[in-house]
Amino acid sequence: MKKIVLIITGILIAMSSTLAQPAANSSIPMIGDDAPSFTAESTTGTLNFPVDYGKKWKIVFAHPADFTPVCTTELLELAELQDDFDELGVKLVVLSTDALETHNEWKKSMESLNYKGRTTPKIKFPLVADQDKQISREYGMIHPSTNSSKNVRGVYYIDPDNKIRAMVFYPMNIGRNTAEIKRTLVALQTADSKNVLTPADWKPGDDVLVPYTKSSSTDNTKPSDPNIYQVSWYLTLKKIQ
Repeated sequence: MKKIVLIITGILIAMSSTLAQPAANSSIPMIGDDAPSFTAESTTGTLNFPVDYGKKWKIVFAHPADFTPVCTTELLELAELQDDFDELGVKLVVLSTDALETHNEWKKSMESLNYKGRTTPKIKFPLVADQDKQISREYGMIHPSTNSSKNVRGVYYIDPDNKIRAMVFYPMNIGRNTAEIKRTLVALQTADSKNVLTPADWKPGDDVLVPYTKSSSTDNTKPSDPNIYQVSWYLTLKKIQ
């Protein structure tokens, strides 16, 4: 009897230890973390990420499957913005959990579509094959209690130092706003290059915020820069050229 009790106790201890351990590679990388690196096949060849892109900004745009209607419209809109992202020095990387062969078929089909009265330009950005979902796991898009790909709907903004600077997730039934994806990228670049903050609903060319003072007791002398103006001691804006 004592032996049975000891065996059961050992099993319970082992089970509790296993349950207490988080699922491997299931957590979402945080802002400021290094973006997980990977090597994978894509529609443009083998991709070594982020090494192949050097000191470029990168956006990883993830999808649960090919030939899905919402994802198709998103890629068609991204294709329209390819030149804009090139001018901004940004590399787009599209990730999907289907096989490379399916990626190539999807890409070919999309390039033949007439959507919104437009012919689709050649899709230059890579569609990365993540059939085993390993990359999706590294980026925290596979729920630890399931192997479903339905949550592979993240967008990750990655800076030239390979740090994650922003991320957003969308459900499968809601299309992502590609203009907002571009706006966020421009805001990040503007904030970095000019050492400023961007206010709500900011658009390129709008006034920006400057780092604020911590107390109303701070000297409130009028700024010497004519492009800087104050709404309040904690709300200072700047016109940018």
